[in-house]
Amino acid sequence: MRRAAWSALLACALSAAAAAERLTLDEALAAVSAAHPDRRVAESELALSRADREQAASRQDFSLFLDGALRTGRRPDDNGLNPYSGDWKPDNIGRIVARKPLLDFGRSSQAIAAADQEIAARQAALFNVENLRRIDIMARYFDVLLADQQYVVDNEFMTVAYLDWDKARERFELGIGSRPDLLQLEAFYQDWRERRSASLQRMRSTRQKLAHAIYRPGKLPTELVEPQLKDNARPLPEYESMLPWVIARNPRVLMLQAQAGAADARLAAVRAERNPTLDAEVIGGGYSRESTTRDELSAGLVFNIPLYQGRRVDARMERERAQKERSVAELEKLKLDLADTLLATLQEIEWLRDSSRPAAGKQMEYRDWALERARAEYELELKTNLGSSMAETQAAQLRHKQVEYRLALALARLEALSGGSLPPVEGAQ
Repeated sequence: MRRAAWSALLACALSAAAAAERLTLDEALAAVSAAHPDRRVAESELALSRADREQAASRQDFSLFLDGALRTGRRPDDNGLNPYSGDWKPDNIGRIVARKPLLDFGRSSQAIAAADQEIAARQAALFNVENLRRIDIMARYFDVLLADQQYVVDNEFMTVAYLDWDKARERFELGIGSRPDLLQLEAFYQDWRERRSASLQRMRSTRQKLAHAIYRPGKLPTELVEPQLKDNARPLPEYESMLPWVIARNPRVLMLQAQAGAADARLAAVRAERNPTLDAEVIGGGYSRESTTRDELSAGLVFNIPLYQGRRVDARMERERAQKERSVAELEKLKLDLADTLLATLQEIEWLRDSSRPAAGKQMEYRDWALERARAEYELELKTNLGSSMAETQAAQLRHKQVEYRLALALARLEALSGGSLPPVEGAQ
């Protein structure tokens, strides 16, 4: 009866427009590849980096353009003695110019190298977003399961409180008991009723957050399958051996290292602006005025040697140096933070495994024994505390789930810190 009542209240809590759906943790985690806004932002940044790479490579591309001018002019007559006596004549020019850069002494190659490093940085950032999305989906999934269990616990305690108040009210109507005691029991019932109502709301809100996390807005899952969480018992290496692994594979570390490399390449590209350039050029032209200095077809090499560029190159070099220094400083700070985070995560896992899990297990073992004893006493009509024992058993199950879910999330964070894979443990299967 309690299970039927819980299902009915859950159906009322969910929106009528929401589609009923049975969801597993693996199905929820598969939504990491869905077009969530967080993922689309990371993908767009990666696409921008690839476009910058194409732009850098295009500096060496062949170019073809039309060059022309419409004008008129006049030449001096009388052997140049009277410059204003000649007639105005058209002097139009039309040319097709083909040009191919041959050498720019590092400009293009360094710009391409910088773009490649930026692409690597954005790929690492996208991978980091996927890891964060996976952890968020797990957390939202566990929140729904805990909200459901919390509702069961609160509903059990509310039922017990209501029965105690109802019995006291019947006795009071028969002249047994005092009004203050009756009011106290009613207040106790109302407190649990308030908690139960809050739990019912959390069941709805946690489902909406899960639907948003897996990018299925409006499709709230009604039933979630309890996960097995077999990895909660996986062996882990010691902190000293795991820290170098994390530093070498963490996505944010790889991203900042690539950004520092990109700054170095951009600095070299800017420095190369002081170098000459050499282009091959072919021109085919037509002219409205004949001249001995004009060719209808010409080919040659065009070189450019910068002599003075003011502060333009120096200013850009200073900017790239500052960018690199910022990336290096962020990288050093990140490594310190990773060392602290790794230690805290390993300590949390150790505490959950060595202290919280045994305590929750013994609590469940005791509550199961107490429930069986209460059920036997109830059947023998010796005591009537069966409802309280059932509520305490549900509370013990809630505690056990909280420990296991927290342990699973800690292991997921540890895996994310390590770039998706943990180092092998000697002697472990």
